[in-house]
Amino acid sequence: MQYDVVDLIMQDHREVERLFDELKSHPEKRPLLTPVLCGLLVAHSRAEEGEVYPAAKEAGGDDEVEHSQEEHAEAEQLLAKLLDTGYDSPQYEKALQDVVDSITHHVEEEEKTVLPGMRKRLSAERRYELGEAFARSRADHLGEMPGQATREELLLQAKNLGVSGASSMSKEQLRKELQKAASS
Repeated sequence: MQYDVVDLIMQDHREVERLFDELKSHPEKRPLLTPVLCGLLVAHSRAEEGEVYPAAKEAGGDDEVEHSQEEHAEAEQLLAKLLDTGYDSPQYEKALQDVVDSITHHVEEEEKTVLPGMRKRLSAERRYELGEAFARSRADHLGEMPGQATREELLLQAKNLGVSGASSMSKEQLRKELQKAASS
């Protein structure tokens, strides 16, 4: 069975929206669902960064990819903050809302620009190839939490952002560059 990468990405988006609703409506589920949400978003991001964004760039979506990569870096910082917040504290509501706002904005933009551009500029065969690669990468990264990216993954994120000189940077320098991009 072949899967179009655009459809797979959108399925993840719907699942994240469902998790947001559960976290807001059922605070008693937060200890179980917060790590699930974070793990899903990290796996989704790594799969996009490693498999989808390079193909989108090749297809002429440089600006869209750089912007999406910036939003991934911002989301990862917000997810780390959410994980560090007590589930029953008043700060959790604010941290969750910050994540919801950031991810919702990213999803809306991605579904308006990046994904339609991929449907238009990439053949169905290429989208199916990317679907397999995305699913494999996502499965490999499931369970990872924010802040656990390897140096190679940080290098890929830097490349997606167009950061020059990234290959000579240490893991910590790469992390700082990505944080700067998320803050801008």
